[in-house]
This record gives sequence, C-alpha cells and structure tokens, in this order.
Amino acid sequence: MTRWLGVALLPRADHLRAAVQLQRSVGGDVDLEPPLSTDGNLPHVTVFQGPFHDSLDPAETLAGINASAADMGLPGELTLSSPGVVYQPTGWLFLALERPPLLMSLQESVVAALDSHLDRSAFDGDKDVSRFTDSERISYQKYGYRYVGDAYAPHMTLGRAPEAVARELVRTTPKRVSLPGAWVFDRLSFYVMGQHGAHAQKLVELPLARP
Repeated sequence: MTRWLGVALLPRADHLRAAVQLQRSVGGDVDLEPPLSTDGNLPHVTVFQGPFHDSLDPAETLAGINASAADMGLPGELTLSSPGVVYQPTGWLFLALERPPLLMSLQESVVAALDSHLDRSAFDGDKDVSRFTDSERISYQKYGYRYVGDAYAPHMTLGRAPEAVARELVRTTPKRVSLPGAWVFDRLSFYVMGQHGAHAQKLVELPLARP
C-alpha cells in the first residue's frame, strides 16, 4: 500500500501560534485553504514529501535523520529569516524563508534516507508542469516533489485562493499585515499528507538535532 507522507520542520510553540494567526491576517475576509491550526493542520516547512512503500518505518527513519542533523552541526533551534509573503502558481500564498547551507544539507540527508522507499509508480505523470521552473521540473520527474536541490524553496504555506484573489492578497499584505522577520523551528516531524500536501496527521515528532 502506498502512503503519502512527508518530513517537516515545525515552528517553536509561540511561532506555531503566530503562523496560524498570520494566515488569518493575510487572508483578511478571505478564508485561505486549507486552514491552519495548532492541533490539526500544522504550520510547517516541508523538507520532503511524496508517496512511499510500506517498507518505510517513519519512527526509525526520522531518528536516523535527526542523528544526521546533529552530526552536521544543526542546532536545537533553527532560525530562518523571511523576506515576506510571495505568490506561487497557481493561487498559492507562501511565507518565503531563507535557504541556508545547513537547511540544504538537512534536505540532502532526508532525501538520501527516503529515496529507496519512494513509490515512483505513484507519481502523477499527467501533472501540468508548464509553470514549473526547469529545476522544479527536473526535481518533480526525479522525486515526485518539485522542491528538491536547486529547486528547494523553503516556505510555510499560508493557503490557496482563486488566482486573482491570491495575487491581490500578496500585493496588499505589506500594507495590511506586520510580518515577523524571522521564524524559529525546533522540531522534526514525520506526517501524513492531507489536502494540498497539508500536515494533516503527525506520526512521529523529535526535538531537532537532539536525542
């Protein structure tokens, strides 16, 4: 059986609550989908996600990933600066985050741990990739996920809206919302993907880079 799962960084508790509120503030009168919450669809930064065979053991795999994170010098808290809210085709609002070398190394470690368990037969070969960049297209063809390696674009998804609405919300957000300049992440999570790849169900959680 194929399971759609992901590995993510989770914000520190106070920043988790702030991200939930940020979605509401950015959306204003528009209900962005899917809605974020502190105990359901969690705000998160996806490191990798996709379809996996039953051979994957989330607890064992996440423990190995976390050990690798500690070995590479990743601190117990990772602070990522944010340039702000950006538009992503089609209709998505992302809180963009920086991509420091340590985060890139973490993704490399995650992909190495998960690659052999990927169910490549479950990749959507009919997916419209016409608006992907070249790097995203290569990433999607190889891994079934558009944001790997050079294409990795760390972000917290704030939700989706009709195309014109999403563009207008991104345009007006700097005037309407005070955006934090940095976000702190202190946990790794293995999760079940929900609507639009949301962090729908937490399977395993570990403090970042700590036993």
